[in-house]
Amino acid sequence: MGILRKQVVQRISRLTQTQFIAYGFIGMILLGSLLLMLPISSRDGTVTPFLNCLFTATSASCVTGLVMYDTWLHWTVFGQLVILALIQIGGLGFVTIGVFLAMVLRRRIGLKERGLMQESVNALQIGGMVTLAKKIILGTALFEGAGAVLLAIRFIPEFGVLKGIYFGIFHSVSAFCNGGFDLLGSQGAYSSLVNYYDDWLVNLVIMGLIVVGGIGFVVWDDVSRKGLHFRRYKLHTKLVLLMTLILISLPALLFYLIERDALFAGMSPSGKFLSSLFNSVTARTAGFNTTDTAGLTDASKLLTSILMMIGGSPGSTAGGIKTTTIAVLFLYVKASVQRSYGVNVFGRRLDEDAIKRASAFAVLNVSLVLAVTVYIMAVQGLPMADVLFESCSAMGTVGMTTGITRDLSPVSRFLIICLMYSGRVGGLSFALSFTEKKRIAPVRQPEEQIMIG
Repeated sequence: MGILRKQVVQRISRLTQTQFIAYGFIGMILLGSLLLMLPISSRDGTVTPFLNCLFTATSASCVTGLVMYDTWLHWTVFGQLVILALIQIGGLGFVTIGVFLAMVLRRRIGLKERGLMQESVNALQIGGMVTLAKKIILGTALFEGAGAVLLAIRFIPEFGVLKGIYFGIFHSVSAFCNGGFDLLGSQGAYSSLVNYYDDWLVNLVIMGLIVVGGIGFVVWDDVSRKGLHFRRYKLHTKLVLLMTLILISLPALLFYLIERDALFAGMSPSGKFLSSLFNSVTARTAGFNTTDTAGLTDASKLLTSILMMIGGSPGSTAGGIKTTTIAVLFLYVKASVQRSYGVNVFGRRLDEDAIKRASAFAVLNVSLVLAVTVYIMAVQGLPMADVLFESCSAMGTVGMTTGITRDLSPVSRFLIICLMYSGRVGGLSFALSFTEKKRIAPVRQPEEQIMIG
């Protein structure tokens, strides 16, 4: 037994940081799947099929929100708490929680743990990781706590004290972690927040939690250090805040123009405003919905798919290609059109490696989405708009669906599981976990030109 344990420890110690995080998520998903299979997890007391539990555990751990069952109607409180724990750990990252627990227990945090923390939150430097872990945990407790209290104010009169408090906590954690899971099935299966489409308190709290959780922990740290002095922020923080503002305001306007006489017809002016804004915010990895997603026009479905693919920001609770990736690609196109030397923004020039990684990340994620979409369409014959929407939702770890999730075949479900996992861990990071230790010979091949465009 001692020899086996020693061998396991040695193998773990040989893992690279990327591999440790990638395999750690797999371990968490499998553990969550086994807990959800227990009879105590389902309301009817039976064993839920493994593939459906794996789907749910992956969706929760990767903070997606796609579900095979209505969370309130199928799972018991125990099952719901398992899902909530997976959402919280998946949102913050098990490395961050591990580092914080080590601090609480007064354990020494070595260079390896700091490196894992840096990789987990996509920090630019290894210094200050312990302080950042404290800020992440304390900031999370503050935002989720405030959100839970505000939501409980709305839910307690409707559901009673205990249930209202529980609902407030669950939905606050789910929103902050961009999880998209809800317990409002008691108002109708898979209804999400539809009954609150014109409720200012619920909308503003949920949207606020989504945005704060989705901008990234490194941005938190920068803003907390430098206050509201935008010029003093790091380039990363400036790009994230600018892209977040653009990706909320512009799509909200487009949703309003497209749906005001369609899905939003009959709503009050405030209802149309809140629905447009909520659709814009939730599409970038949150997964809640205050309107019938299946009822969106094709133009809105395409817009939502684009937003889902973009997702949140690096080192956050969100998934997707990320805001900075899109910013870098557009800036690179702009520089190419203007034939300028390098990619410049806010008085700084971007590193060439950032451009390469952004291109590789975008191409890999889009390729995976298209491959899965084509397969599901070819095998099951489902409509292209719905399948593409589902694939983008999985890769962006969003959780919005037009309703085809439960119609997917076992193979299609497994492919969606892979997309959710890849979207959370990062397709490029997962690929690197298999190639990071390989060494390429430092040989440069003869150069030759090809025609482009």
